[in-house]
Formats: sequence, structure tokens, C-alpha cells
Amino acid sequence: MESHAVEVYDMQTMTKTLRQASPMSLHVVTTDGSPFDHALEGDSFVIGRSSKADLTVPDRSMSRMHARLYFDNGVWYVEDLGSRNGTLLGGRPVNDPARLGHGSVVQVGSTSITLREATRPSPSGVRKETSSDSHTIFRSAAELLQAPEEIRTDSVTPMGEGLRRYADRLRLLTEVNLALDRVMSLEDLLELILDRAFEHFGPEDAAIYLRNDKGGYDCAASRSGGQGDPRTLFSTNLMEQVVEGGQAALVLDAQTDERFNEAMSLLDAGVRSLVAAPLQDPDGALGLIVLGSRLTVRQFDEDDMELLASLASVAAMRIRNVHLAEEAAERRRLEQEVALAREIQVSLLPDALPEVEGWDIAAGNIPSRGVSGDFFKVELRHDESEIVLMLSDVSGKGIGASLLTASLEALSAGPIHDGVAPEDIFDSVSHLLFERTPPEKYATSFLAAVDPKTGVLRYCNAGHNPALLLRANGDFEWLESTGMPLGILPAGEFTAGERVLEVNDTLVLYTDGITEPENPEEEEYGQDRLGEVCVKNRSEPIGEMMSAIEEDLYHFVRGVPFLDDRTLVLIRRLEES
Repeated sequence: MESHAVEVYDMQTMTKTLRQASPMSLHVVTTDGSPFDHALEGDSFVIGRSSKADLTVPDRSMSRMHARLYFDNGVWYVEDLGSRNGTLLGGRPVNDPARLGHGSVVQVGSTSITLREATRPSPSGVRKETSSDSHTIFRSAAELLQAPEEIRTDSVTPMGEGLRRYADRLRLLTEVNLALDRVMSLEDLLELILDRAFEHFGPEDAAIYLRNDKGGYDCAASRSGGQGDPRTLFSTNLMEQVVEGGQAALVLDAQTDERFNEAMSLLDAGVRSLVAAPLQDPDGALGLIVLGSRLTVRQFDEDDMELLASLASVAAMRIRNVHLAEEAAERRRLEQEVALAREIQVSLLPDALPEVEGWDIAAGNIPSRGVSGDFFKVELRHDESEIVLMLSDVSGKGIGASLLTASLEALSAGPIHDGVAPEDIFDSVSHLLFERTPPEKYATSFLAAVDPKTGVLRYCNAGHNPALLLRANGDFEWLESTGMPLGILPAGEFTAGERVLEVNDTLVLYTDGITEPENPEEEEYGQDRLGEVCVKNRSEPIGEMMSAIEEDLYHFVRGVPFLDDRTLVLIRRLEES
């Protein structure tokens, strides 16, 4: 506020004024790598997985109400709201409210959020100059890319100096576009950009800095025409004003400019004249290109600054295209990996279920968008003494999950056919998984062995969802865990349970893809609802019971996507054998 203005503000009005003077936005990069911008509105802003949050992000590692950004006395702060996985600022946990600045990077779950000033358009035809002294000149990069006034207004005027420079710029852009108009790696692209920079500007040193995943900047390419180290061109002050401010810079003498007092490597190298321009695209700043020279070699001028801004605009577009091509290639690679993993997983599922007189068996797996690692098998032992049902859910996704599933199938196949007891099968499999796989690789599993003549059920539950034992009269019980997940410990302690299946009794095995889906109100389907559906449909054939469960689940979620595979295994005793 100027000294002659006499106004009285309350704190709320002052806070609003400060925020309006510098509107902020959030640059969000989600767990799948998809970026978007979101404007900050109000004094308090909650980020989370819940639809009730101000910014809802479908990140499973994020809590429903994960973190809050709030504005206090002219400053933005971030605080964690008791989230399960915590909030990071600059890679460090946020235990107490922490102050945010422009460019601060907040990690919530697997999502990265960068605080930055919202872009404001400049009035057309106005060039802004910000310079505290005669040593450095700044110009808006966007305005430097505009055509001269006589071209933009279509007026008929003699060819002036501005038009000459504009024609030179067009020739450079045409040449650069032709040189860069082919598919290449990022490394090759940056080297080609440096080629053109040395050809047209004749610097002693040149460097290209690109933004990294942590919000900082790395020297992605550099070159020296002499004996110096081009990485000495780095200056935090220059970086902030050029990249974050979207300004091209012309440094006439770095040795006498106080902005570079802390850039000791630059000063020690004797670099004096600098010209820099931001690498910008619609999604934000990618980095900058900076050229340097000693005054005895070259002193840059405003024509160089204007021309470098043009080169940087083309370079930024090409860099973005390379990034997009690399991201597309990575997506294709991941899609191929998921398809292969799914192929492996499906190959392990039974082609057909055994037919046993007096018993009805149904099983199915409905995949989600990817590979979850659900696995089931239903087999009759070699001596036909027992029907064995096994249902497992391995940790992780993708190829790793499918390979762990394959290991689980191979390790359990022999003992199942040989008549080994459920608890002994789990003890052996768990020990081998612990020895052969990393600590983060494990599996929950339920194994049941049913005597088809007597209906005697022997079961073991290794940290899996409790199986539902449904009686013909509608009574039911949950068969809870009797041991740790497989592969957690070198020696598991597994205890077998025993029940008897009477006529029309049903055993229902399922994975968490059945009980954990959420509806739009973020309520889970849950065991209780599953039990209600099974009781209601207990008189129906088990194939229809399975269809009823799936139908009820679809009705419950009301369009919310399923994030996990859904697997069911059911067995019912039909008559006395």
C-alpha cells in the first residue's frame, strides 16, 4: 500500500487482498502420471480420496481426508490430517503445519502436488521490463515471441529494424524445426539444440536444465567451447526468475550484479555475460537454456535474448513431444506387461471343475483393469478321498504378482494330490515362499478339504478373508484365520479347523475384491452384506447364488469402478452319499 493511501483493513480483507494479488494454483501429478492444474480457492483447501474433499484424487494410497492447505497472514501452509501414509514436503514428513512457497512440492500418497503462482495474461502489445539496475534486463518470454506491432496490426510501413529481427527469428525457427522434425531420444534432442545454440549465438558455454520429479532442476545437457565447465552457469536466483517467472534474461555483467553474489562457481569461472530463456509449454515450465561467455569472447545483447526465447519455445515443444512419446512407449510396455501377467494368471486357473456325485461346485474370476494376483483351484485328490478347494490372493500387481501366483500353484500342487493335510501344506508352502521371495512378497490363502462321503470339512485359513459356512436353515458362521499369511515367517504355526457339511449346506470362499468395493458414498460392500445375499439365495442353485452376489455388488457400487479382481468359490452338499 502506498504511503499516501489511508485505508483500514480487517485481517480477513487483508488476507483476501494478498491472495488476490498473487493467485495460486496446484499442479497435480497423480499416481498414474496424469498431470492437471487446479486453482486454489478459499482460505482452507482439503485434499483427499473422499468426494467431500475440495480436491478429490482417486489415489488408493491417499486417505479420504489426507491433508489441508490453508492461508494465514499472507502465507500458505500445509498440514497432515492424520493420514494413514503421511504427508511429505520436499521429501520430509509433515508433522506440524509447514510453510509453503512458490514451487513447493507436497507428496500425498502417490500423488505429487506443486504450489505455483497462477498465470495471468499480460495486456496485448505491452512489454514489461523488470530490472533493479543496469546489469541485468528481464523480458516476458511470451511477449518476446509476439510479432512486431506493424505485423500484428497489418499496417503498411517500411521494413524497420523490428521487422528485420522478426524475419531473422522466423528463419531460425524454420531451420530449427526442420532440424528437429524427426523422432529422436531426449539426449539426442538436447545435443541438437546445443548445436544450434553454438551455431547462432557463439557462446563460450551452454547448458540446458530440466525440472526433475522432486521439483528441482538437473543439468540435462551442457557444452563448453573452451576449457570451462558449463555447469558453472547455474544460479538459483536466475533459475527462479527465468523458469518460475517465465522471463528471458540478459545479464550484462554477472561480476558486478549482486544477484550472483552466491553463485561462486559462476564468478570464479570468470563468466560475465549471460543470456537465458525458459523452456515453457502449456503445462508449465520444463526448465531453461542458458548461454554464458567472458566479455573478452562475447557480450550478448537484447537481440540475442529475443532470438534465444524463440529457440527455447521450439525446443520446449520438441522436449514435450519426446516426453509424451516416452510416456506413450512406457504405457505400451506396461500394457504388454499387464496382458502377459493376465495371460499367466488365467493359465493357472482351472479349465473345468471336477464333477463329484452328490456335490455342486461353482467358481469364477472376474478381472479388473489389471492383474491382482487372485488364484483358485478345485481338485479331487488322486485317491478321490477329498475335494480340495484353495483360494489365494498374492501381494502386489503385474508380472510380479502373476509369478508369485505361479510359484504358489507349483508349490501346492504336489501336496494337494498326495493327500497332505491342509495345515501341513501351508507350513511347507510358507517356508519355501519365505526362502525364495523378498519379504514384501506373501499370500493370503484359504484351503479346504472335503470328504465327499461324510461331508467332513478340514480347513486352514492363512490370513485370508473368513470363509462363510452357510447352513440349510439360514444359520451361518465365519471361518476365521488360523495362521499367518504364507511367506511372512520362516516357520508358520497353522492350525486346522473341522466342521461337517450337512445336506444343502454351502461353503463360500471369496477374495477382498468381493467385500472391499465402495459405493459413491465411499461405503464398503463388506462381509455382512455378502452374508445377507447368501442367506437370501440359499435355496437357489449355487451358480445362481454366485450370480446373485455379483448382481448385488454391481447394484451396490452404482458405477464406481472395481479396482481389484473378484473371485468366488462355492461348494454345496446335495444329498447323502
